Order: sequence, then C-alpha cells, then structure tokens
Amino acid sequence: MNIYVSNLSFNVEDEDLRGFFEEYGEIKSAKVITDKFTQKSRGFGFVEMVDEEAGQKAIKELDGAQVEGRAIRVTIAKPREEKSGNGGGGGRRSFSNSGSGGGSRW
Repeated sequence: MNIYVSNLSFNVEDEDLRGFFEEYGEIKSAKVITDKFTQKSRGFGFVEMVDEEAGQKAIKELDGAQVEGRAIRVTIAKPREEKSGNGGGGGRRSFSNSGSGGGSRW
C-alpha cells in the first residue's frame, strides 16, 4: 500500500518518516521528496507498507498527528498522472509578420 504524507516539517528525513510508520507494520520504503536542485525537503513524502490493513490503520491514526509542531496529512497515495505532450497552453507562441503590413508589437 502506498501512502502520501504531507505538511511535513522541512527537517524530516527518510529515516524519520520510516520511524513514524514502523510501529504499524513492515515498511517497504519511505521517501521524503526533495527539490532536485537544492536537495531540500519539499514538505511531503511517500511510505510504502507491505500490509494493506496495517497501512489503513497507520493512515487512520497518523492523519492529523502533530510532528514537530505541524499537523501532518496522511492519505492513500493516488497514482501519478501521465503528462501529455500537448500541455494545454503555456508554450511558446509564434507570431508571423508575413502579409500583415507592419511590424510586430511583441
């Protein structure tokens, strides 16, 4: 079972995250997500537990728990959405001068 943990203190590391969940059952992996440039925590992470029942119990008991003065959010992780190639905007636009009778204001 894959679990999403958010609102983590920026001081929490992988080992800490693992420690929060170990009492509930066997942990397959625990990873705090970091910025790829600064390597600093982004304030969330994922825990993968071997047993789904243990994972459900951990979610129920840890959601809203205070960790380093912050109420963490613990939920079932949703599958990562595939990014499409068309992006839906935000890309570069091409403006053409041909036949417009004047220069571009851009």
